[in-house]
Amino acid sequence: MHSVDPVFLLRQMLRARALEETAAQEYAAGRIAGFLHLYPGEEAVAAGVLSCAEPGDYIVSTYREHVHALLRGIPAVAIFAELLGKKTGVSGGMGGSMHLFDAQRRFLGGYAIVGETFPIALGAGYAVAYRQLPEAIICFFGDGAVNQGTFHESLNMAALWRLPILFVCENNHYQIGTEIHRHSAVVEVYRRACAYNIPAERINGMDVLAVQQASEQALARIRAGDGPQFLEFETYRYRGHSMADPGAYRPASEVQAYQRQDPIKELEGELSTQANCPAGDCVLQFQEQCCAAGHLNSERLQGLQEEIAEEMRIALAEAQAAAAPSLTDVQAVFQKNHRFEDFFGRGAA
Repeated sequence: MHSVDPVFLLRQMLRARALEETAAQEYAAGRIAGFLHLYPGEEAVAAGVLSCAEPGDYIVSTYREHVHALLRGIPAVAIFAELLGKKTGVSGGMGGSMHLFDAQRRFLGGYAIVGETFPIALGAGYAVAYRQLPEAIICFFGDGAVNQGTFHESLNMAALWRLPILFVCENNHYQIGTEIHRHSAVVEVYRRACAYNIPAERINGMDVLAVQQASEQALARIRAGDGPQFLEFETYRYRGHSMADPGAYRPASEVQAYQRQDPIKELEGELSTQANCPAGDCVLQFQEQCCAAGHLNSERLQGLQEEIAEEMRIALAEAQAAAAPSLTDVQAVFQKNHRFEDFFGRGAA
């Protein structure tokens, strides 16, 4: 079992928020082209789930994948360079925001087509199971993808073949601009998994410790040979569907209510408040334990924030200074062949 380090989880969430806010600024300045789907508000899911992943596990993500890539270990500079279309980007500057890919870290990509993650994860899961390898596949998707045929087809086959896949639904309640009660007959997404006899739970996706615990347990069952598992994390995105979406379809009161549940602010409060904090600041027992243990004080928190800001500043500057890919670079990418064995023919080193 992974030991839980609250400060590590907080650091990952702060890095995620800083990466995305920096990307938003670059997009607003016209230096990032195309669509840009941002993650603020959902950081607890990525931090909690990916803290449980082993180096040999495979990650399949959606078009909202920058944070998944960062927390999987892809350097911020490689992500920024990709967003800016530079040759030092993680996909050579030719994938852009929705197509980050890193074979070394077994990050099998972000995919722009809604529901495309399912068959990709299914194929990876089959390859791993066929070779009796110890890895798991973590498949991220949103609530808007669960009405796709690929969802049902893939869950059925994953259950039938008992594939080592953790299905992770990031339920932020909106399929672009359509609220889940208006696009789904079954709004409790995790209940859909019962049709395929896949164990499923619904978890508060704004609580990073709850996310981490549920993910750890689900992955342990997968590694024990119990077949696929399904976790639905209720979360919320603070921005619109993409940078081109002002999100006017959401009531301001709803957005404000979720912002008051900001997982980063809550965790900062838990870790930085001293043991003699005023009544109400440490409602849960864990919060009180963190205060008493003194995991983090205000000075250390400020230092952490400054360290992350500097990391993002340096990464962005390096990415901006990089060259754009040339025609030769493009030709090299198309001529490069990855063997199947490069991904699934052996266990993790």
